[in-house]
Amino acid sequence: MRLALLSDVHGNPIALDAVLADVQDQGGADAYWVLGDLAAIGYDPIGALERLAALPQVRFARGNTDRYVVSGERPKPDLAQSALGDLDLVRLLVMIAGSFAWTQGAVTATGWFPWLAGLPLEQRMTLPDGTRLLGVHASPGQDDGDGISPATSDETLRGLLAGCDANLVCVGHTHRALDRTVDGVRVVNLGSVSNPHGSDLRASYVLLDASVRGYDLRHRQVAYDVQAVIEDVERSGHPAADFIIHHFRGQRRPSWEQP
Repeated sequence: MRLALLSDVHGNPIALDAVLADVQDQGGADAYWVLGDLAAIGYDPIGALERLAALPQVRFARGNTDRYVVSGERPKPDLAQSALGDLDLVRLLVMIAGSFAWTQGAVTATGWFPWLAGLPLEQRMTLPDGTRLLGVHASPGQDDGDGISPATSDETLRGLLAGCDANLVCVGHTHRALDRTVDGVRVVNLGSVSNPHGSDLRASYVLLDASVRGYDLRHRQVAYDVQAVIEDVERSGHPAADFIIHHFRGQRRPSWEQP
């Protein structure tokens, strides 16, 4: 069996289409797991949701921005911080509120709100060779927080994986690919389909081939038309367009998507 795993689509159907085309170029997939952050901080949340929901044998896990859209919760900074008189924080708070309200309006008007609100925290599967696979957005039991990235120490990672009841853990959230094993648990960060951190603007995802003899896991990186995304963001009227465009020009600003 082959499983395609992706995360952090962020309302970017151009990047998503490039990933899905690459899956087909690699021989297709029997099933898909999509590990959160599907719609928010992107110019076309509904286009992304429609494509994702139509995938064959697809399972989803909730990301922190999915929760923000449906719950009214917001990332930092909060009102208490902005009340300290830092005008930059006040401006950031206004942009955050506008961005998630814009996405919430889109998913509500098109009937996707209940679907997004019903996403589970995690997915689990036992592979044909007995490997216990766990898929979650940030880390086992969490859709938020610092998450797992190449900068995460083995000690910290050991604590995050404790009690996860899995041999293979796949995550997203930090937008940074990783493949590391600690105390016999292999943890793989898929990277991100959209909103990359760093100078490499390609979409990242993972193909997992599994049989009774074991499994093989491959990170894939896919180039796509970033300039077309920038132009669509500019046309969309998104209230955080400037922030989003900076990501696609490799000029990352301080992130309010995660700590």
